[in-house]
Amino acid sequence: MHVSLFSLSALVATSLALPSVNHIVHEKRDRLPPGWQYHEKLQGSKVLPMRIALTQSNLDKADEFLMDVSNPESSNYGKHWTHEDIANKFAPSVETVDTVKSWLTSSGIAPERISRSQSLGWLKFDATVAEAENLLETQYHLYKHTTGKPHVSCSKYHIPEHVAPHVDFITPTVHFDVKIPQAVAKPLEKRAPTTTAAVGHPVQTKAALGIGAPSSGSLPKKGARIDVKAIIDELRNCNRFITPNCLRALYLFPPGLTANPQNSYGIVEYTPQAYLQDDLDLFFANFSKNQVQRTPILNSINGGIIQTTQQGFQFNGESDLDLEYAMALVNPQKTTLYQVGDEVQGASFNDFLDALDASYCAGDDPFQDASYPNPNGGFPGPKNCGGFAATKVISTSYGYNEADLTAAYERRQCNEYMKLGLAGTSFLFSSGDNGVGGNGGRCLDPATKDYNDGSSGIFNPGFPSTCPYITSIGATQIVPGASVTAPEQACQSVIFSGGGFSNVFPLPSYQSAAVQSFFTNYPPPYNADRFNNSQTTRGFPDISANGANYVVAVNGAFSLVYGTSASSPTVGAILTLVNEARLYAGKSTLGFVNPFFYQNPGAFNDIILGGNPGCGTPGFQSVPGWDPVTGLGTPNFPRLLSAALKLQ
Repeated sequence: MHVSLFSLSALVATSLALPSVNHIVHEKRDRLPPGWQYHEKLQGSKVLPMRIALTQSNLDKADEFLMDVSNPESSNYGKHWTHEDIANKFAPSVETVDTVKSWLTSSGIAPERISRSQSLGWLKFDATVAEAENLLETQYHLYKHTTGKPHVSCSKYHIPEHVAPHVDFITPTVHFDVKIPQAVAKPLEKRAPTTTAAVGHPVQTKAALGIGAPSSGSLPKKGARIDVKAIIDELRNCNRFITPNCLRALYLFPPGLTANPQNSYGIVEYTPQAYLQDDLDLFFANFSKNQVQRTPILNSINGGIIQTTQQGFQFNGESDLDLEYAMALVNPQKTTLYQVGDEVQGASFNDFLDALDASYCAGDDPFQDASYPNPNGGFPGPKNCGGFAATKVISTSYGYNEADLTAAYERRQCNEYMKLGLAGTSFLFSSGDNGVGGNGGRCLDPATKDYNDGSSGIFNPGFPSTCPYITSIGATQIVPGASVTAPEQACQSVIFSGGGFSNVFPLPSYQSAAVQSFFTNYPPPYNADRFNNSQTTRGFPDISANGANYVVAVNGAFSLVYGTSASSPTVGAILTLVNEARLYAGKSTLGFVNPFFYQNPGAFNDIILGGNPGCGTPGFQSVPGWDPVTGLGTPNFPRLLSAALKLQ
């Protein structure tokens, strides 16, 4: 080929003028998830739908913003933000958008090919495989699952070093987003994942969507069936049979009397978990007579239905428990039911959050969350993005192991709880039922970080309990043989209160003094080979409530039920009653409650008996003050209400 001297000189001059761009690895995976195999190199002419998640603005100030409206010492306490203010404050900056667009256009992606999502957090464009490989300095391959499902992926990708701070992640890249059928109609085939999301470990495909499955380790535990006539003298038998009146006697709160229209209480359930109206009516006929034939306010998200085709404790126990007690304890205030997910895919916590906040919706991880329309049937879509209002208090009796999910996924979700706290919602989550072990009692193998049988290993904290922007609820019980007025102990019957320390989230400022006091005065007898003893990470639970011997109507009969699944809706009901009083006093609802709680430890009954064994150890022990078994203790309603009404 003939090249003129002029052309060669121009080429050299141009190359010298261009700045040197250093590309760095942005994400990578070390191995394939279970069930996947390499199939072939992807043809360069194939077209990929590229999506770039832009970093959000002001996340470095998020804690400051939340404390400004949640810390009782702040002059802005209770002045919650609007959703529009929140979306604008955390939207990607102009610099972020311009930097990423400039990189794309300089790499050959024409401006007219690039669009921005309605949520403002994503840039979207189509690119051929050859273009994407050049842009990201990677190679795309086709993989196949054992089910026959194909998927396009790469093992790692690079972006310019100066662009990296402006990008959370890019799809499709290292994540596997093929929708593998969950087969929820066959619960015996469902198993908890044996691999974890530790560094270098791929998470199990759609692990997040298993939260409502009948085999989910976070569901409550069933005890013996009982004859309701045997507990007619309720308060005398509270050490064996917990009823709504027992809870009122334990924590000194009255029946609900009013229903302020500004107040609201929400319970979240994940399909196929569902209540049976006959069970609610049976319970109400015995313990809240004027609620017979009452139903919760249904918010159906992504095809969420009250299914009745599959029945049994593993399908109805959770929802019956949550709604029977939530509705009875706040009556006449109504309870909202968020029923999330169809019967084919199920749903994840992110799918619920999407329905509350449209700005969050476009950022789901397709490897973990549901997408619609679902090619396997079920809800035809479109996915619910926004459109549902958050109640003032939301209780969720489900949870993951922190090791089930990637740290990036958990941080992103935790930040969303922060935003909704800014808007004035109190999020409560049960802390788990296996002490220092995770769901199913499993712990982490010290060598591989995979799950073991729970007889040894590293403590396995739960998520979202480790997120510092939610309130984690542990479990207590009446001491066997004691009266309802006697001090409780940490739950030791059937379940053990979940508690411990995060491996992902730092110690929040509002909890710092309590955690430091625990380590100083009652140092646990374990080293770093057992748990994160750095004293710099989030501890849980925050507080507790009774979680043993609940009398629940399930499938036409009364049974005893155990779990922090019972504790969380009970605390949610108590907070709803406090909000009711504040609203009638012309004040705001509480919103994010943790700073208020930790500044008022005297509003709780300190629990100093019992522990939460697991992983072949006695676990942690209940001690004076906060501890990773029962937190600050159980609510003392008169003191809690008094402290809340003193707030501005």
